[in-house]
Amino acid sequence: SLVKTGVVKPSRLVRPVSAARIAGRYLSHQGGLPPLPVPPLQQTCERYLSALEPIVEETELEHTRQVVAEFARPGGVGERLQTGLERRVRKTENWLSDWWLQTAYLDYRMPVVVHSSPGVVLPRLEFSDRQGQMRYGLCRTQSRIETLPVEYLGGQPLCMNQYYQILSSCRIPGTKRDSVVNYALGKRPPTHITVVHNYQFFILDVYNSDGSPLTVDQIYIQLEKIWSSSLQTNKEPVGILTSQHRNTWAKAYNNLIKDKTNKESVRAIQKSIFTVCLDAPMPRASDEMYRSRAAVQMLHGGGSRWNSGNRWFDKTLQFIIGEDGSCGLIYEHAPAEGPPIVSIIDHVVEYTKKPDEVRTPMVPLPMPQKLRFNITPEVKSDIEEAKQNMNIMVHDLDVKVNVFSHFGKNVPKAHKMSPDAFIQIALQLAYYRTYQKCCATYESASLRMFRLGRTETIRSASIASAKFVKAMDDPSKQSTEKVALMEKAVKAHRAYTDMAIRGQAIDRHLLGLKLQAIEDLASLPQIFMDTSYAVALHYNLSTSQVPAKTDCVMCFGPVVPDGYGVCYNPMEGHINFAVSAFNSCEDTNAGNMAQSLEKALLDIRSLLEHTPKAKL
Repeated sequence: SLVKTGVVKPSRLVRPVSAARIAGRYLSHQGGLPPLPVPPLQQTCERYLSALEPIVEETELEHTRQVVAEFARPGGVGERLQTGLERRVRKTENWLSDWWLQTAYLDYRMPVVVHSSPGVVLPRLEFSDRQGQMRYGLCRTQSRIETLPVEYLGGQPLCMNQYYQILSSCRIPGTKRDSVVNYALGKRPPTHITVVHNYQFFILDVYNSDGSPLTVDQIYIQLEKIWSSSLQTNKEPVGILTSQHRNTWAKAYNNLIKDKTNKESVRAIQKSIFTVCLDAPMPRASDEMYRSRAAVQMLHGGGSRWNSGNRWFDKTLQFIIGEDGSCGLIYEHAPAEGPPIVSIIDHVVEYTKKPDEVRTPMVPLPMPQKLRFNITPEVKSDIEEAKQNMNIMVHDLDVKVNVFSHFGKNVPKAHKMSPDAFIQIALQLAYYRTYQKCCATYESASLRMFRLGRTETIRSASIASAKFVKAMDDPSKQSTEKVALMEKAVKAHRAYTDMAIRGQAIDRHLLGLKLQAIEDLASLPQIFMDTSYAVALHYNLSTSQVPAKTDCVMCFGPVVPDGYGVCYNPMEGHINFAVSAFNSCEDTNAGNMAQSLEKALLDIRSLLEHTPKAKL
């Protein structure tokens, strides 16, 4: 329908953009990256059963062992599907990337707000005469990505493709499946950003006619023009439509763009390099609560009364700057993971510290163009429905952002432990103490060692972590035994992480086998219909470490109704945490989990420091 209406040309509908299509020396290394491997079938089946052990009852597990044995038997259905995957490797740049983009994002019908798009909270801005400088740094990200150095992990070059998906891209709603459009790769990439203030969108050209970027002072002047010409607060919040369930939004979208003016305005937003949201002040919060309040501002805008209409949630990258100094961003997850986003943040923050040495031209700039929307009664009705649904989401989401100030990466490193593994085991302990059981835990690992690689799951709930969390509060266990179990749990996590980043973990392989079965077979094999598989994919803990040089933290909603979303940025002497939960679930509480996590971290440090080394 998008192609028929002329909003998107067929050539613009993109999946992960093929490395071969992106010219320039900064992606010349792409061809040298290895393809994502398909792990051996038997290996995945064995590792799957091990992953189930701490989270599935023994009687259920025994049944699953039989199901898995049948699936993996020589000449069985598993081998047939494995052969299909191996054939797919030979025919594609990455056997998983298209499937993953579709199943994880574009087929997903829940709203992107809360359920998919992460937010990032940055330190509060102290506004001065240089407040335009922050926005200037944002505008310079375009040139940053054009001259991007290749990143490495353990001496191995990483796939840089995601960086080229972030700017001038946007998600487009579809009635059955969404798509992503990317204008950065055309012959004439966009030269404008969109700025939204009081629900009113503007085009701001950030390059002069000679191709040079605007100076700090020029951008500041243009932003002032936008701000002073959009002081009315009675405008319809068209942007809130993008927060709807994807099917609902697709219908409203097709209705919205029937009008030629609306279609042109929508297209200008989609094509823009990114969006800058100039937010109205949010309700005041104490210093202690400020970060948590800022987190919800970044995630959803605070509701229809506040800034939820001051967004275009389908836009890949939206920088958010509040009148009260709140600062951060939200990004649509389909094109990229957190690390490239955080890399841009680090660049922007560093850039704002440098003095602007370019002289501002005396030539006056034209007034930024305001984007017009014709609001029909039908569009007005869609907006009212979106407001109501957004407010329900806002009231249901509980987010706590804490700065754990007792220690950071320094303590785990002093005990020769991976900081990430240390934090993940503390999270397992916090959950076990709260619920007296272990749960399926998702931690994101990068597959960027491979061409067009996205993510794999690190399953932090392991046999070793389960033994440790059960022993930690057992008075019959000696502290030396507890320390030994902690060390084993950390090593198991480290080993799983290494396995995941090398493409040898289980979750993407199992997904591939399932999708291959959907393509090849009349019915799904029993392994995918088994209760254990559903338990394994019900992530009560959905977690991610997103380290940054900037003292910020990423945040996202839970992925199941009775779960938690936990994101953290470990700094040298402290750890920034964001914990989310749904108020509609009586069994979860973000504040309690955040407190439990703090206690677990302190208790583990105490255990390690008070257990004599000689006894270890």
